[in-house]
Amino acid sequence: MRNEVNVNANILSWAIARAGYELQVFTEKYPKLNIELWLEGEKKPTVKQLEDFSKKVHLPFGYLFLPEPPKEHLPIPFFRSNGNLADKVSINVYDTILLMQQRQDWLRNYLKDNDFEQLGFVGKFRNKTNVKAIVADIRNTLNLPENWASQFRTWQEAQDHIVLHIEDKGIITVFNGVVENNGFRKIPVNECRGFVLVDDMAPFMFINNADWKSAQMFTIVHELAHIWTGHSAGFDFRKLQPADDPIEILCDKVAAEFLVPENNFNEVWSNNPSIRDASRFFKVSEIVIARRALDTGKLTKRQFFAFYEEYSNREFAKKEQQSSGGDFYATTKKRLSLTFASHINNAVKSGNLLYRDAYKLTSLKGDTFQNFFSKYF
Repeated sequence: MRNEVNVNANILSWAIARAGYELQVFTEKYPKLNIELWLEGEKKPTVKQLEDFSKKVHLPFGYLFLPEPPKEHLPIPFFRSNGNLADKVSINVYDTILLMQQRQDWLRNYLKDNDFEQLGFVGKFRNKTNVKAIVADIRNTLNLPENWASQFRTWQEAQDHIVLHIEDKGIITVFNGVVENNGFRKIPVNECRGFVLVDDMAPFMFINNADWKSAQMFTIVHELAHIWTGHSAGFDFRKLQPADDPIEILCDKVAAEFLVPENNFNEVWSNNPSIRDASRFFKVSEIVIARRALDTGKLTKRQFFAFYEEYSNREFAKKEQQSSGGDFYATTKKRLSLTFASHINNAVKSGNLLYRDAYKLTSLKGDTFQNFFSKYF
């Protein structure tokens, strides 16, 4: 008798569907597992086969022995641009939200234990809708004047600068396009452009790094607006359009005003109605300028969506030409956030965090963990 075990067929079916597979597709992809025979009760899986199955469906091994599928709920509202709230997201997005929550829970407790103060700007404008007041307070908190971006040569340099200021205020800013470091578990941009987990000690912002660099700036400031108004949320933000929700619309307006102040934009556009030239002036991408032109009635929706399609084709062509390689440690720095990593480093060195737990929190192990922290700290 080979170490065979009983497992509930309902759990197996649920696990396959949860991972985003149709049963037939899954069985064709993994024929050696004999899934159909397990489901029909004609064969029992071995422990080793079940371990293999759990990895393929991205499910903790112990879940396979539950009497019935657990109820899993999205821990934050998730908005769709073409509708309202989503009741479920793909397993890759779901697992990433849970991972960020685990990191946030640890960091919140660590900061409290070490007498860090609450962040006064979190939720400061809850139940308030004055866009210009929110924008002014974000700028003031980040120590950025209204024309802060003009000092930079490119909008990419401007983005790097604002992220440094955001992190300096204790907001963890994570850029990733896959689950942890798993290149096979991609997070599609059309499903999740980003999400934000609001907390008065350790707010976390997640930006989908698979998105065009040119669209990420709008996502970043949209998420800042969520922190200032005190609402956690995720969003697909398709075609840079907010969901039909008051908070989403407010955060969208804050992002637009922060990046391209309306009065300045009207003046610049009246002298020279050019998306490209306005992009250079405000140090934001052309797509952000086009969005602002739509907001202020300078482009119709039809014109904006036509520009969006043309621009997206250009950006995708650029991405295809770029190498998929790169410096793993530089990528890890963005996936972790240097602010979060510095707290992990301090906790390990002070004996407040075991290496085993640090590996889990950072998704790094052994030499890779040591090399990363030696490089940056």
